[in-house]
Amino acid sequence: VNSISLRTLCFLIKKNEILLGYKKKGFGKGKWLGIGGKVEKEESPENAVTREVLEEVHVNPYNLQKVALLQFRFPPSKVDWNQDVIVFITQEWNKEPSESDEIRPEWFEFNNLPYDEMWDDARYWVPYLQKKKIEAKFIFDDNLKVLQNEIKEVNQF
Repeated sequence: VNSISLRTLCFLIKKNEILLGYKKKGFGKGKWLGIGGKVEKEESPENAVTREVLEEVHVNPYNLQKVALLQFRFPPSKVDWNQDVIVFITQEWNKEPSESDEIRPEWFEFNNLPYDEMWDDARYWVPYLQKKKIEAKFIFDDNLKVLQNEIKEVNQF
């Protein structure tokens, strides 16, 4: 039985810009993505995302807002990739983000994101980030393109 891993993502936001990380190794290598990772046993999603942001871009995020719950389901050949992801945003952190072994951070304007170099699902849900809270489900095909998606706005989690 494959269990679904719980992961987190965090986006640092300043005015009309958002911080993305270029993944240098591991899962998602070569893509621009949010900062985050797996929630360890005995760890809250908030603690996990704070730890990951510190490890990956060397900043402490504060006043995290939970803005999305995403379900990612992959084809049978990649069933161990299935994951639920809690997405946070914040406009407060303690210093300028810097590069780690895993992530090279870069600021992008919201209206000029590198969607073609991100996971295929990003173009569907990232535009909501500053506006609405959402729950979404994405089903991927064998080429890791979104086969089906369902997004609904929610008031809270």
